[in-house]
Amino acid sequence: MKVLELLDEIVEIVDTSSGVPLTGKILVDAEEILEIVKEIRVELPDEIQQAQWIKEERQKILEEARKEYEKIVADAKDQAAAMIDTNEITVQSKVRADEITRIAEANVKGLKMSTYDYIDNILFGFQEKMSELNSVYLNQMFTNIQKTFEDINMTIDENRSEIKNMIYNENGEIDAADAEYSEVDIIEEETEE
Repeated sequence: MKVLELLDEIVEIVDTSSGVPLTGKILVDAEEILEIVKEIRVELPDEIQQAQWIKEERQKILEEARKEYEKIVADAKDQAAAMIDTNEITVQSKVRADEITRIAEANVKGLKMSTYDYIDNILFGFQEKMSELNSVYLNQMFTNIQKTFEDINMTIDENRSEIKNMIYNENGEIDAADAEYSEVDIIEEETEE
């Protein structure tokens, strides 16, 4: 392409031009550059048209190839389908596949039922164990509570006896060892007065 050659010529001019110190700029011959640009303008439309034509031709070729490919694939599918439908092995394979599917479904159903039965047995055993533990621990808990109440009652009785002894000792009337009558006797005496 002529345009690419002209662009290479501009690059060569820039590379070989002398630079202006401390500016990073170069000195080029403006007329020489402008002449090359004019030539590019003249050549460019022809090359653009040629490139456009190549692009269109390429697109047409790709489209024709795609259509041919789709036609070949469709024909191959039709032939394969016809061969498969008429093939005795395929028919027998379908029958066997249906039979295997039916057997597999029956096995799955039986396995599910066995699993449900197994889980139910485990849950039943767990339920019985919980009932057994409930009765054992409930009786034990009741016994513990009863003993706790008895211990509390005994402690209260002991505390009451101590309080009575303290009262008698404070009044000086009766020694704790000599105190034979209960709080009930004291209450009865107070009510009689």
